[in-house]
Amino acid sequence: MNDFDSNANWYLIQTKPRQEARAEEHLLRQQYDCFRPLRAAPVLTRSRRVADEDLFPGYLFIRLDCNDNWYPIRSTRGVCRIVAFGGMPCPVPDSLIASIRQRAQAGSANAVRFTEGEAVRVRNGDSDVQAIFLCEDGDERAVILLNMLQREQRISLPRSSLQRLTAHAC
Repeated sequence: MNDFDSNANWYLIQTKPRQEARAEEHLLRQQYDCFRPLRAAPVLTRSRRVADEDLFPGYLFIRLDCNDNWYPIRSTRGVCRIVAFGGMPCPVPDSLIASIRQRAQAGSANAVRFTEGEAVRVRNGDSDVQAIFLCEDGDERAVILLNMLQREQRISLPRSSLQRLTAHAC
């Protein structure tokens, strides 16, 4: 479907719990134009893999023309319903979708990503301490493993205080 189609609007789809990716995959297979905004900060899954987190858990956007057949959407795997008010699906302004896309791209470009077990440098004032990155702790924080006084300590701190170690770092 063409983004420049004047009859097409964005709508909000509610997905089944934790099935945003599944719904998006099956809608894309049916040739629908979908948008599922993701957070730049990765989260650790149960299978110990790093995966991006949905910005709007339980929802995704779909671009539909008023002439499109909307009925297959309801029976698509992972989809719960099209969000409607008063029985009518409510269009989402193109400007809002553009703004969300712009912010998501800016956030992912600025985010430094670390992997579990990666050696990092903690910068706190004038001191530099080396630690091991364990996982993300929300949007702006990270959990590290710090060896202090012959003991390993798990510490949560702002992600902005971490730096990737370079090959020539001490």
